[in-house]
Amino acid sequence: PDEPLQNLGLDSLIALELRNRLAQRFGITLPATLAFDYPTPEAIVGLVLERAALVDTGTTESVRRVISTDEPIAVVGMACRLPGGVETPEDFWALLAEGRDAIGPFPERWDADALYDPDPEAVGKSLAKEGGFLENPDLFDASFFGITPREAVAMDPQQRLALEVTWEALERAGLSAETLRDHDTGIYVGTMGADYSNLSRTLEQLDGYRLTGNASSVLSGRLAYVLGLRGPVMTIDTACSSSLVALHLACASLRQGECKFALAGGSQVMATPMTFVEFSRLRGLAPDGRCKSFSAEANGAGWSEGAGMLVLERLSDAQAAGRPILAVIRSSAINHDGRSQGLTAPNGPSQQALIRQTLDQANLLPNEMDHIEPHGTGTPLGDP
Repeated sequence: PDEPLQNLGLDSLIALELRNRLAQRFGITLPATLAFDYPTPEAIVGLVLERAALVDTGTTESVRRVISTDEPIAVVGMACRLPGGVETPEDFWALLAEGRDAIGPFPERWDADALYDPDPEAVGKSLAKEGGFLENPDLFDASFFGITPREAVAMDPQQRLALEVTWEALERAGLSAETLRDHDTGIYVGTMGADYSNLSRTLEQLDGYRLTGNASSVLSGRLAYVLGLRGPVMTIDTACSSSLVALHLACASLRQGECKFALAGGSQVMATPMTFVEFSRLRGLAPDGRCKSFSAEANGAGWSEGAGMLVLERLSDAQAAGRPILAVIRSSAINHDGRSQGLTAPNGPSQQALIRQTLDQANLLPNEMDHIEPHGTGTPLGDP
């Protein structure tokens, strides 16, 4: 009853015929866009019963939430897929606590021997032959999410991973797609672009699924569609900060009353070695594939895949519902470094100003911080 009729072969002509026959049968007026506005049998039945005055649905009102713009945001659920065989947050904690190295050889989908060359001048080659890679990123239970095998193959693995970690994060928060369907849950997903489409560049391979399967903008929209969510939805690409900016925007959306729950996270799969080759040319890639941030041995960036998703709720709502509170976000802020010595070069004063702003919003002093988790490129330019 909750399956979109399109999956059963509905087309525009059948949709119109369905509308006409239902309208005639029940003596009611139904919109020509019935099957698009109410895509499942369950939704159509609800509308028909309402129009035929067989049920009292009550009045529909838009309720504006009374909220506090400085209220802390609670993290009530999380899920992740990371290198080193990490499938759960517990796996990730164990990897950190045990100090294991999650960096390993290039995946079998790449020809590592042909790709590697220690000479940075070598065209089309990578200085490194190791990185952080997910195990079996090609595996996906398409039918579970109501996706056909043909469409699943055309989908970027980043979309598939985002679906998996989103579903699991909601479960861990004690929520389900069924309870959130048609609710104003926000979705903010970070990305750094996609190269999956590079594997199928010929026009003959376009089959109607390639565009939606590979467009970064669809990453967040896919989640909203599969889960049936109607809150604010956005895919964010601000390079290395994408997921953090997604988290910032999700918190702001909750504080402004745009949504009751928000999903914030990111998804990254390197279908091709493009990033390794490009950073080899820039002399910014660590030869051993490991990013040794703030270390005297730092000699370049390392690249990894992964996906993670957080379920967010205003702290007062989470406490009232008795949900597990894994962490509390008191403040966040974003800015740009402005002008420095080059487009990708950082600017210290701009970053210091941002940190001060965030601490002020949280009513904290620098010496009250117990732990600092900074982003470091592992390069002499980026780390200071």
